Amino acid sequence: MIKIHCVNNGKTLDFPSGCDLLDIYPATGVELPYPVISARVNNVTQGLGFKVYNNKDVEFLDLRDPSAMRTYVRSLCFVLYKAVSEQFPDSELLLEHPVSNGYFCNLKIGRQITVEDVNAIKARMKDIVSQDIPFERVECQATEAIRLFEERGLMDKVKLLKTSGRLYTYYYKLGETIDYFYGNLVPSTGFLSLFDIVKYYDGLLLRIPSHENPTKLGEIVKQEKMLDVFKEHLQWNHILNMENVGDLNYACQKGYATRIINVSEALQEKKIAQIADQIYNRSKEGRPVKLVLISGPSSSGKTTFSKRLSVQLLTNGILPYAISLDNYFLPRKETPLDEHGEYDYESIYALDLKLFNDQVQAILRGEEVELPYYNFQTGEREYRGEKLKLTDNMVLVMEGNHGLNPELTPQIPEENKFKIYVSALTTISLDNHNWIPTTDNRLVRRIVRDFNYRGYSAQQTIARWRSVRAGEDKWIFPFQENADVMFNSALIFEFAVFRTHVEPILNMVPQNCREYAEAYRLLKFVKHFYAIRDNEIPHTSLIREFIGGSSFIY
Repeated sequence: MIKIHCVNNGKTLDFPSGCDLLDIYPATGVELPYPVISARVNNVTQGLGFKVYNNKDVEFLDLRDPSAMRTYVRSLCFVLYKAVSEQFPDSELLLEHPVSNGYFCNLKIGRQITVEDVNAIKARMKDIVSQDIPFERVECQATEAIRLFEERGLMDKVKLLKTSGRLYTYYYKLGETIDYFYGNLVPSTGFLSLFDIVKYYDGLLLRIPSHENPTKLGEIVKQEKMLDVFKEHLQWNHILNMENVGDLNYACQKGYATRIINVSEALQEKKIAQIADQIYNRSKEGRPVKLVLISGPSSSGKTTFSKRLSVQLLTNGILPYAISLDNYFLPRKETPLDEHGEYDYESIYALDLKLFNDQVQAILRGEEVELPYYNFQTGEREYRGEKLKLTDNMVLVMEGNHGLNPELTPQIPEENKFKIYVSALTTISLDNHNWIPTTDNRLVRRIVRDFNYRGYSAQQTIARWRSVRAGEDKWIFPFQENADVMFNSALIFEFAVFRTHVEPILNMVPQNCREYAEAYRLLKFVKHFYAIRDNEIPHTSLIREFIGGSSFIY
């Protein structure tokens, strides 16, 4: 017998050695608002089929937990792949990126996809779910998994496994269909009752449960600009033959890392120059841009982007002047509180909106103003003699969370504003069925930056991340489509560079804390990448903001 301590209710119970979590759950008496999908075992996320042979701490998770939602979505993707491969045996399915509260899927069947095709796939998925077919996890030597995937023509998985350096690996079976996923799945298809698949532009949209209310599907929202950015960069990946991590690993192993870095950096610089040209051309057309607003979620590289944009503006004869939105914070005692009674600096109402608009309007009228300075130590506004008067060839450049929110600049004429959304929209995938979440890209960046420059451990950064994400959902993402232009700050090679930086930081997270589960997951994830050194990275690169060595002053 073994002892299982249930973290959910504090009970410790005896069970036979070798029983699985699905057997343990009913006996614990745990009642969660939504169906249990997975569990944390000694602070490592496991599927409910995980067998327990020693004393463990177990915390059961429903769809409110991000790791449980990932388990649900991965499992749903396997059902989609099985349905597609049965309906269209010679097709290729690529699960590309999150969009519109779902996942965009590119289905190649040799012709345009019709509504009838989508309905047939959906009907087969529902049939697979109704049969409650078990997902089977098979561990084997990596050479055996590679042979099986080669036989089926799944070369994206072959390249990934061949370049991973692993001796043993695993794959999943769903009936006679096999696939690889780098995380856990639900025990059987019967767990996947809530989903939809719809035609979406030239592909499919896999709809998943809402994060806020898992009893309903997430609402489809228009994100055309973001979809266009993803498509543009995926096309570039295709041209470079860098569609999956296996492609990247092969190229790096053959000595092409420098070329990949140079092309990727040149592409970003070209995009920044094009944005600067747009701002310049607007002014030539009689609609002078006087305020450039840069917004985006945490760790998107907004600061470096704004500095590189300023350089490109100068090449067009435009003099940029940076204004920090942080300096317009209200005095601390006037700052609104969040639901926990803490100062809510993420809220737009933490800013003195009247002062900001009054000053910007005065600047646009040609008046001289004295800019405020917010003292974070005292929580008070100060004036230190920094005065600004706009000249004909000058433009204000402001980087901050609320740049695209209409409430920030309601009194500033639209023709005088140019709005830019910056985010790390990761376009390379592990393989055709394992996308890389954009949030993972930003979290890895933030862990490295916080450790290097802010004195925070990975444990502290991970602990704050859920709150950061909640603030983004409320104050940033709803306004991203307001942008005049979107800039993708992700670099195709950056995980290969970040691997050597983030591994030692993640290894410092102790196992006896909740954050260990996320650290463990990220460690497993980055090991898929062939590590490359950062000595080839230009000193103006966006990722220098996080790893150090930038030629810009922050």
